[in-house]
This record gives sequence, structure tokens and C-alpha cells, in this order.
Amino acid sequence: MTSSQVSKSDHEEITGPLKPRRHPWRFVVGLLVVALLADLLWSIIANPRFQWPVVAQYFTSQAILLGVWSTIWLTAVTMVLGTLLGTLIAVARLSQNPVLQAVSWGYVWFFRSVPLLVLILFTFNIAYLVPEVSLGLPFLPPLFSAPTNSLVTPVGAAIVALTLHEAAYASETVRGGILGVDQGQFEAASALGIGRRRQMVRIIIPQAMRSIVPTFGNQLIGLLKGTSMVSIIAVSDLLYSAQSVYNRTFQIVPLLIVATLWYLVMTTLLTWLQANIERYFAKGAVRNRAPSLLSRLRNGEPARPGPTVGES
Repeated sequence: MTSSQVSKSDHEEITGPLKPRRHPWRFVVGLLVVALLADLLWSIIANPRFQWPVVAQYFTSQAILLGVWSTIWLTAVTMVLGTLLGTLIAVARLSQNPVLQAVSWGYVWFFRSVPLLVLILFTFNIAYLVPEVSLGLPFLPPLFSAPTNSLVTPVGAAIVALTLHEAAYASETVRGGILGVDQGQFEAASALGIGRRRQMVRIIIPQAMRSIVPTFGNQLIGLLKGTSMVSIIAVSDLLYSAQSVYNRTFQIVPLLIVATLWYLVMTTLLTWLQANIERYFAKGAVRNRAPSLLSRLRNGEPARPGPTVGES
């Protein structure tokens, strides 16, 4: 028995068992917050101007579901292409070639400076600058040529603009994650005779993913919401579908609520997916990983912050 245990038992014999300190103001503040939230929620539900029957009518309508699907696949395609391009740019910035470093830095600087909406409009009107696209060898007749308008459709312009914009941010995320890995990992792998490619795939990238995943999750959610900007060039995403409906019915607020609810559903699913991916890559770095929210709810445990690295 340690000295701390002896002193604790002696203290309990004199004063009785130790009791946790009470915090009555926590209960008061929590009760006040719950009351305010309940009042806000009831004011929203009871307000007839929200037209909840109309919201329920169009929430699963065919036009809205098609818009939801367009938003999902546009986000997925853009995220994949942007991540691949961003990874190549990050590798170029980390290379020893000064030309690649300069070009990749210029790419990130330019596309992070141009607003996404401006980039979408510029890509959509690219035919004004380049009326015809041609492929071939220099100083020889082109092997292929076609009008730009026939190649760059509204959907194609949206994918190109979103990909170029996303790649600039993805490259910085990947580069920051790789630079965040301790230099000793590179030195130890080189001392063991492990090749550069295998070092990145088996050692560096898995460790870098712990810092890359949270940022990528935020970027993916931001990209999902950013796809709403393509409605300005008549791409039938979720927002454009809602606009098409309320342009016919003049029920603007209910259709905007429908779009908002669907964005909430999709971002919630992405947040849940991000949390599970983070827990997967936390293996080996955290001894006792925090249980998921669903596990805490099933077991009746209160929410608590996750353990820190090295916590036992």
C-alpha cells in the first residue's frame, strides 16, 4: 500500500468517504441552454410560414432526389480527381527539382487566389478565348480539332473548375501531412535500406494520414456545399433542382428548407465517415481510443474528449 493510499484511508476514517465536489451552476446553465433550444425549436415547428407540409411533399420528390444524386456524384468525381492532382502537385513541391517546385507553387498560389465562383464562370466561358480545341504535333496540321463549346459542357466546366480549385487545397494538405512526420522516420527507413517509394507507401503515408484525414474531411464537406455554386451555369445539382421547383410553384422558403435538410443529411454522413476513418488511422498512436458516439449512447456514457497520445 502506497503512502497516498494510507493517507486517503486515514482521511476517510476521520472525515468519512470522499464525495465529489458539487457544481450547481453547471446544472443551472445546462437547464437554461436546454430551455432556450426547446423554445427555438418550437418556434420553428409552430411557425406556419415554414410550410412544413410542403417541405414533406417535396423532400423525396423525383426532382429533388435527382439533384441529390447529381450533387453526390459531382462531389465524388471532383474529390477523386482533385486528390490525385493535388498529390502530384504536393510531390512536385517536395521534389528537389527547382522547376517543379516553382510551377507547383505557382499553381497553388493562383488557384487559391481565384474565387471558386469566378473560376466556374471563367471555365464555362472558355470558348470565348479558345473557340477551337486541336491536338497534334507542333508545326504540323492538327490530328484532331473540335469546337470548344461541344467539348466543354456545363457539367464538364463544373468538374474542371471544382477539380482545379480542390487540387490546390489538397496539395497543401498532403504536403503538410508528409512534413508533419518526424524526420527520424525517414532516416530510420533509409538506414534499413528501404527504398524511397516503399518508405512513402508503408511508413510515411500511414503516419501522415492522421493529420491529413481531418483536413480532408473538412475539404470534402466544403466541396459538397461548394457544388451548389454550379447552379449558376445550369448544372442540375440539389440547389438548382430546388430552384427549378420553386420557380414554378413560387414556394421559395419550403424548397430552400428541403435543400438545407438534404445538405444536413449528407454532411452528417460524411462527418460520421470521417470519424471512423480517423479512428482507424489512430491505431498505434493512441493506446485507448475513445469510443464512438453510438457506442457511448448505447452504453449510456457521457460525451468526453478522446484520449491523448500515450494515455494509458
